[in-house]
Amino acid sequence: MRMWNIKPERMCNQHLLGEHVEMHMFVGCINKKKSIQGYLNNNLVEVHNIKKRHNQLAKEMKKRSMNHKSELPNYKIIKSGKVNKRANKIELIKRCKNCRIRLKTK
Repeated sequence: MRMWNIKPERMCNQHLLGEHVEMHMFVGCINKKKSIQGYLNNNLVEVHNIKKRHNQLAKEMKKRSMNHKSELPNYKIIKSGKVNKRANKIELIKRCKNCRIRLKTK
C-alpha cells in the first residue's frame, strides 16, 4: 500500500484506481487497529491526509467517467506520517510507462 501524493491527473488509470483502493485499505487497517507502522516508517502514508487524498482521487475518477460509489469510512485522524513525493515520482516513472508519459507531458 502506498499514498503516491502525485497529482491524480498525472497518474494512469491503473495507479489512480490502485491508490484509491489503498486509501480504503489504510482506513480499514486503522479501524481494525492493525499496525501501519511500517508504512509510516517508509514514508508511504500520511494518516492525516487520507480523506483529502481519497477525495482528490475520487474527483479525478469522476472526471475520467469512472464510477465512484465508495465513500471513505470514518477513522481516527492523527497527524502522522510524511510521504516523500519526489521519491514517489521517481518510483512511478520507473514502474509505469503510462505514468511516465503522463508525468512528462502534463
